[in-house]
Formats: sequence, C-alpha cells, structure tokens
Amino acid sequence: MLAVQLTAWGAEPELREIPLPRPRGEELLIQVAAAGLCRSDLHVMDAAAGSFDYPLPLTLGHEVAGTVVEAGPAADHDWIGEQVVVHGIWGCGGCRNCLRGRENYCLRLRPRDGRGAPIGNGLGYPGGLAEAVLVPAARFLVRSAGVDPVHCAPLADAGLTAYHAVREHRDLIDAQSVCLVIGVGGLGHFALQILRAFGAGQIVAVDTRAEAREMARRLGADAVFEDAAAAAGALGEGADLILDFAGAPSTVAPAAAALAPGGRLSVVGSAGGRITAGKDVGLAAGWGISAPFWGPRADLAAVVEMARRGALHVTAQTYPLTAAVEVYRQLRSGGITGRAVLVPPP
Repeated sequence: MLAVQLTAWGAEPELREIPLPRPRGEELLIQVAAAGLCRSDLHVMDAAAGSFDYPLPLTLGHEVAGTVVEAGPAADHDWIGEQVVVHGIWGCGGCRNCLRGRENYCLRLRPRDGRGAPIGNGLGYPGGLAEAVLVPAARFLVRSAGVDPVHCAPLADAGLTAYHAVREHRDLIDAQSVCLVIGVGGLGHFALQILRAFGAGQIVAVDTRAEAREMARRLGADAVFEDAAAAAGALGEGADLILDFAGAPSTVAPAAAALAPGGRLSVVGSAGGRITAGKDVGLAAGWGISAPFWGPRADLAAVVEMARRGALHVTAQTYPLTAAVEVYRQLRSGGITGRAVLVPPP
C-alpha cells in the first residue's frame, strides 16, 4: 500500500510503498478514506534525532477517518463495516486519568528520559497517511456514520482539541460571556462554532491573515481584528475566556492583559509564547491559565455528533495522498486556510 513516511529527522516525508498490515489480537484494520494534516507533524519532522522516542520510518497522520475492514481474532467483529474516526491518543486504559475518562492525560504517555513518548497513530505508531492503518482496539474508535470522511478526519485533532479547550470552561460561557479567539485556523474556526453552539454572548476573533478574518466573519464572530492588542478595545471590561490557538510571543502576553476579573486564558498553540504568572504581576483578580492537550474520546464523540446534526462545519481543502509532500510545504508556509485533508486512491 502507499504510505507517507518520515524516514529521517529534520527531513521532508516520502511517499513509499509498504506492506499492507494485518490485524492480530484485538487489532482492527481501517481502510482510510481521509486523513488530515497538522502542524504537529511539522514539529515532529523538524525535531532533532533523539527528541522523540519514535522508530523510523514512521507513517504520519493522526487525523484519520475510514471504514473497519478486518478484525483480529480477539477483536469485536461487529465493528467490521462501520464508518469510524480514530481517537489518536492510545492511553493505557488503566491509570487513574484513563479511568476518569481523561485519556488525553494518560500517565503512561509522559516523556521518557527527556524524549517524547509514542502517543498514538502517526505519533510514534504507524499513522493514517496511508491506504490503511491498524488500530490496537475498538476503544480507540468512534462511529461516524452520517459524516463525510473528509469532514470527519479533521475532527480527530483540530475539532477535538478545540472542543476540549472550550468545554473545560463551560461554566464561564453564557449569554453575558465575552470570549476572544486568537488564531482562526484549523482549530480556531472550530472554536468559534463551538462557542456559538454553547451560547457565548460576544465572540471576538483575531488573525493576521485577511482570508482567516473573513472566515471568522462568516462563522459568526461579532468583531474581527488583525492583532490581539487592537482587539482589546472591543472587549470592554475584559474577556471572560480567551482561547489562544497561536501561543506566540506576540499573542500570549496581550491576551493575559486582556482578561476580565475571574477570566481565564487557555493557551492551546505552542509557538513559543511565554507568560509570567503571579498575583503581583498585574493580572486581573482571580485569573486562570491553562494549557489543554488534545481531548478525551468522549469529547471526540461529542464533536462527531455536532457535525452529524449540522452544528459544526469543517473548512477543508482536499488533495490526493500522492501530493502529501507538496501540501506539507503549503502548510509550513501558511498557505492552507482551514484544514488540509488527503484522500487515498480508491
């Protein structure tokens, strides 16, 4: 089968032909219908040797939708024929966080000896930028019938991460809420819709790109600005919830300064921004700062259900799997609006 693999650290991936895997034990084989690209892949590609405890070559792709076509002898064969999306965090299932339904914070997935530990498909284990992918067990799947796989694949990370970042602060979201979304890209465009679905009163969006600002307007943002400092004037007495999907030096500090008393800043992006936190550094009283990571399987099921009933729309550009290397270049240069999704040959 065809697969997009990272073969050397610091290098671009390659389109290669590899053996078709066969399921054993509880494994399930998914025929991939669509796979999304993510900037996290660029972070892995650019890493120095030894940064990640990942074997090479590694098939990339952690946003995967498709159909179960084969099951191992110990697997639940009722899944065969089901349209699914893969939950990309393969937690242990037995630690206290997994038992709480917080698989995205599985205690067994922490870094090892300073190196990033394998997390799931495309991030340490063979991923879905291929014609097929193996999943260890059915507990890492969510049924997705009724949702176009091209629209479903980005829900596995971009949609899930945005949903989890918003849901963590559901107690702050009501008709009086003032919310700021920084970065209306692959994740931010989901956050705008999720905030609206949760009943947020005022939503302000920030993005440096004109096409992203236009997308924010189409998705119902009440005000749109080019930078966080310019948005401060539209926030009145400050924002109750700020979601920073950039996490850059130019966004994190202005965002923290724009919090209302009791407000919270959720730093989702990882572009090198830093903040000094303390009760004596001028932040609003009762401030809260979080750095959420991905999301649990239950949140993925909720995101898929939103898409199924038409409450969540995906902005995606589709390409053939064979164009992966060039599309990664476009992603790196900022040339992708929304999400890029690759489709394997039939």
